[in-house]
Amino acid sequence: MKVLQIARIFSQSQEFAPISRMFLRRIAVFIFILNFSSNPFSAQNARAAERFAFEKAEMGVPFRVTLYAPDEATAKTAADAAFSKVEALNAVFSDYDSDSELSRLSDSSGRGRPVPVSDDLWRVMNFAQAVAVRSSGAFDMTTGPLVNLWRNARHKKEMPKPEKLAEALARTGYQAVHLDSAAHTVELLKPRMRLDAGGIAKGYAAEEALKVLEQNGFPEALVAAGGDIAVGAPPPDSAGWRVEITALDAEGAPASRFLQVAHCNISTSGDLYQRLEFNGKRYSHIVDPKTGIGLTDHSLVTVIARDGMTADAFSKVLSVLGPELGLSIIEEVEAAAAHVVRWPESGLEEKFSKRWEGFERRTNSGAKALDSGEGKAPGR
Repeated sequence: MKVLQIARIFSQSQEFAPISRMFLRRIAVFIFILNFSSNPFSAQNARAAERFAFEKAEMGVPFRVTLYAPDEATAKTAADAAFSKVEALNAVFSDYDSDSELSRLSDSSGRGRPVPVSDDLWRVMNFAQAVAVRSSGAFDMTTGPLVNLWRNARHKKEMPKPEKLAEALARTGYQAVHLDSAAHTVELLKPRMRLDAGGIAKGYAAEEALKVLEQNGFPEALVAAGGDIAVGAPPPDSAGWRVEITALDAEGAPASRFLQVAHCNISTSGDLYQRLEFNGKRYSHIVDPKTGIGLTDHSLVTVIARDGMTADAFSKVLSVLGPELGLSIIEEVEAAAAHVVRWPESGLEEKFSKRWEGFERRTNSGAKALDSGEGKAPGR
């Protein structure tokens, strides 16, 4: 880990995969900080605070912590505490680690016994089930068998066999998850179920890392984990942090959009880098839980919300349901906003929720913006 004044953050799919060199070369998220206008900080405090950025690989992606502190040693101590929190959460949510709490819970499936779980896993499972019900299954943490199937399909560059797809689908279904709030237990009712937290856990971890920074006296901070960003108080003498959402990689697609944000969480999902192309058709790494098939509408979805789980999970809901039904659900989520750009067979389209405009700051020149120190935040 080292101090970075300008650092790259590498986006990833709904899985905690090891970071490969090719992966790092292909996908980079740059997040830079621009000042906008004054805030209530005193001039003395503003002069004392310097910006520091630290980066460390966790949960299969580089986590980047940016914070304002009086000196590098103090900033590093705070960042280390944030990284320690993320490392502990990876031990809970990883589906690659056979000894993680999530993997051990999956191993208990179909055995007829409830399993006591930690507070972190309970919070995520409880929230995930609520989103599953609210979205009629468009978000579903039981899609582990499907995620693994498509993961292998991308590696082999071939479509999943129909019989394997049917077998994987039979092992999924959020209705087969029983939560006991009084006992704090989870029971997986079907045999050979596999949970996958890749569509919610990084958003949760980014926000938890930000809380560690705030609790240690560093509220002016930002934590980014691939397509998930937890944003704290604005930098000194600023109205907010500026983040660029990259354009969809399609001819004639709308230009990148710029957000000015503070005290919120952002999640961007899409098929820019994680996909399977077969017989001229593009299949996303994001799988429809009902069909088991990767999405084919070539979309880039960004959700802004008060907390990381909401932003992360509902970016998948919106991706699966599409803009008409998905945005109607976003409108019902308090303080949430969303943007969708996609290229289905019917043609290129761009949609916004009603609250989106309040977060956006427009620029007249993309080239000029990049020269001034901004960067891109592409979807996973």
